Amino acid sequence: MQFHRVQRRRAEVPIVPMIDILFILLVFFIVSTTFKKPREILQIELPTIREIPSETVTDTRSVIAVDANGNITLDALAVPEGLLGNYLKAYQKQNPGRKLELEADRRLPLERLLEIWDALGKAGISINDVPARIKVGK
Repeated sequence: MQFHRVQRRRAEVPIVPMIDILFILLVFFIVSTTFKKPREILQIELPTIREIPSETVTDTRSVIAVDANGNITLDALAVPEGLLGNYLKAYQKQNPGRKLELEADRRLPLERLLEIWDALGKAGISINDVPARIKVGK
């Protein structure tokens, strides 16, 4: 007895239409792509002001001086790294009512300046009460 066998068709993947679709997608992506432009590094330069000579002194202030390397002095007293907040608290106890002034070098990194302002805030001194002068190097 002979049974009828169904002949199975071999599964085929049509390659030519796939190549056409791939080519169309490639053209679409090439046409619609916007290329990135390289970004430049943002250079932040702190504003400076020229000093105007004056005969009258409005306030006598103590100076927090910071050089380009980040070394801090408080009225010519060298302050070790990370101890500015403690020095400022002790200074406020010894000299109540004495105002401060920040004198920073122009090449001082912005991060270091922010650390100094943070130490002033931790010592209970408002940043708005401490004017800053930027020294222009020669």
